[in-house]
Amino acid sequence: MTSFWIKTLNAAALAAALSASPALAQTGRTATIALSVNVNTFDPHMTGSFGSDMSLLSHIYPSLVIRGADLKLVPALAKSWTLVNDTTWRFDLVEGAKFINDEPLDASTVKWNLDRVRDAKVNARIKSWFDLVKEVRVIDARTVEVETSAPFPAFVDQLSMFFLLPPQWAASHNPATETMSGSRYRMTENVPGDHITLAANPGGWQGKPDFDTVVFKTIPEPASRIAALLAGEVDLVTGIPTSELARVKASKNAIAGSVQSTRNVFIKFNTQKAPLDNKLVRQAMNYAIDKDAIRDSIFDGQAYVEPCQILTPSYFGFNPDLKPYPHDVKKAQALLKESGIDLKQVIEMDIPVATYIQGQEVAQAVAAMLGDAGLKVKMNEMDFGAYMNKYLRSRTLAQTSLLSHGWPTLDADGQLTLLAPGNQYAYWDNAAFGKALDAGRSTMDKDKRLAAYKDATKIMCEEAPVLFLYAQPTTYGVSKRVTWQARGDDWVRSFDMKPAQ
Repeated sequence: MTSFWIKTLNAAALAAALSASPALAQTGRTATIALSVNVNTFDPHMTGSFGSDMSLLSHIYPSLVIRGADLKLVPALAKSWTLVNDTTWRFDLVEGAKFINDEPLDASTVKWNLDRVRDAKVNARIKSWFDLVKEVRVIDARTVEVETSAPFPAFVDQLSMFFLLPPQWAASHNPATETMSGSRYRMTENVPGDHITLAANPGGWQGKPDFDTVVFKTIPEPASRIAALLAGEVDLVTGIPTSELARVKASKNAIAGSVQSTRNVFIKFNTQKAPLDNKLVRQAMNYAIDKDAIRDSIFDGQAYVEPCQILTPSYFGFNPDLKPYPHDVKKAQALLKESGIDLKQVIEMDIPVATYIQGQEVAQAVAAMLGDAGLKVKMNEMDFGAYMNKYLRSRTLAQTSLLSHGWPTLDADGQLTLLAPGNQYAYWDNAAFGKALDAGRSTMDKDKRLAAYKDATKIMCEEAPVLFLYAQPTTYGVSKRVTWQARGDDWVRSFDMKPAQ
């Protein structure tokens, strides 16, 4: 079969392609999803952005398992899986699954993808997710075994975020800029910075999807996303300011609401840069912030104040014993004085704009509160792509930065590992914290794991590698043309939606 990949296709060419192929003919069943940021890459091994890159790619590439709208794992390419022993997982694959270039979706393809993402030469952004994978063995075409160097209780959950590329195609194409479908949809148009259009694969191994066409449209500004929803131009928007929910609800074209999110928002500290290498300064900054005021004044009471950890009660490993740093400006000032730092120095804060719900308002409030404690803060606003380049490529984040982490495994093993020693996301190196994480992933015993994560979160609270803030609400608006089950884990996918009629 001829390769079907398109980097950029103009409207005329797209119309011709659709009219020439009955299988791709549009019947009017189109779902349009608004994204707040651009899709940065089409390589599923080079991104961890679930609300944009990976949501799009989940339409194009298959995964072994997937997390449904109810947040429970369900089979996908793997029809079943078994824990053979504490360090070996076996997956039985569906029969006859293929990419649209006829490459098989078999055990060898699974092995190639797991080998690729762990290859140091590839330098995959998600490599750390699979550090415990020791060996991948092909038993037969439909059976693959994965052996880990230690127990990996969240491994199957982790695979819900791992998408498979076709090996032969990838050898002669650039997955960062091109796609080759093996799932529900194929990409037919890419207008960078504006929209990406997908067409259904009705004869695919997963069956015909509910929508013939799916459009992901980039609309950075929340006001513009709301306007597009109310005008009937899009069907699903997320990241609506809580103050706008009532207006959307009052419209004739859409409904709106919010659910508690699994995404934790905080100010990340670059502990490799002074004065954030000083624990007293980090603790002082936590005391300086009135988190309840941020929740009530910015989010209308709908955010969840973080109890001194970057986990919510939805996560396995949440520590119910921890409490938030209380708002105590005098305590903050005393700690800053004890730290001995020069209060005249400027502390910079990197802020990705139009990324987190009312994030710029939060950053401004935090900067003002830190100012009340005696610190001078300079805010650096930038688009999300530039921010991620500073964060992960050049690794030049400012002393502080507004950041959010959400881990769809809903397991502390994933979320806390983002701060583990040696992790490219961490900007913090604490051996005791790392030892506690290792203990949590070295056993399949749930009680022992919970005890280990209790130790890890306690260390994190005391050492304060971040300024703990809140879990943002997942706010959304949905057109009345479709139905959608709200979920708090960032995924925005058309196959969680259905036509209303």
